[in-house]
Amino acid sequence: MGTRFAYFYFMKEEPERIRLVIPLHVEYWENTNLNKYSGGPCADRSGGLITFEAADIEEANKIALRDPFVTENLIENKWVKEWTV
Repeated sequence: MGTRFAYFYFMKEEPERIRLVIPLHVEYWENTNLNKYSGGPCADRSGGLITFEAADIEEANKIALRDPFVTENLIENKWVKEWTV
């Protein structure tokens, strides 16, 4: 069992590019097979929140950095924080 983390992010104002990458983002998070994974977009689609378990903050950051939104440079701001539920 790992530590729970929250990955909170805000998107850049690039709606067309974001629409193209959404399927890759969803596929990445659904296929990563993380314990206690949960997540989704903000209602206004300005960003999102994903929670999951990882061994430590370094592993959690590595997981978040592989998000297609990050690799495609579509994130304005992001945070990965240990989360006490």
